[in-house]
Amino acid sequence: MSGFRSAVITFPGSNCDRDMFDALHKVSGTEPTRVWHGDADLPQGLDFIALPGGFSYGDYLRCGAIASRSPIMQAVIKAAGQGVPVLGVCNGFQVLTESGLLPGALLRNAGIRFVCREVSLTVENAQSLFTAGYEAGETIRIPVAHHDGNFYADGETLDRLEGEGRVAFRYAEDVNGSARNIAGILNDAGNVLGMMPHPERAIEAAHGGDHGRALFESAIKGLVAA
Repeated sequence: MSGFRSAVITFPGSNCDRDMFDALHKVSGTEPTRVWHGDADLPQGLDFIALPGGFSYGDYLRCGAIASRSPIMQAVIKAAGQGVPVLGVCNGFQVLTESGLLPGALLRNAGIRFVCREVSLTVENAQSLFTAGYEAGETIRIPVAHHDGNFYADGETLDRLEGEGRVAFRYAEDVNGSARNIAGILNDAGNVLGMMPHPERAIEAAHGGDHGRALFESAIKGLVAA
């Protein structure tokens, strides 16, 4: 869509940045800007920021912990505070929790095994910028590929997320031990989404499924309509 401006942040160890770039390009028709983690500033006038999956800094210390201190994250945090939509997928979700943009933490998978397969998700909130293209209660199939995707938060935080409608997606099956099978959450303003499954890997039926496409389409349409 003409005029849509997005950026994909790359950290040392990112390996899904090209997938995210291609997904945004194919759905919007406009190439995203590639932004290096060491940059201090984001391009002006961005409509959308994506933090991709991978193993930033080799997952040393804690997954996403070092990346959350990268120079560019101060600009991302500022942009999110100004209402710019931010999507963090897999390692990007970990970076969002480590930076304080989202609550909770991502722990080692229950069973201590890397999980790499397609899973079923239930759409819990279909009224956010990112999920308006789905129906509440709809089941979608999205790939996962993670070793530390076990979402954890204390009971009070979990109750608040549930009560405020901030659980965006829930696993329809036990995938990694996540509390209440939570697969994706929103911030309180609704403009930051973190999720472990990879919607950017599910935008074309020829690649195995297109259930992730509606996430990008709904975000882009919502931004253009605004």
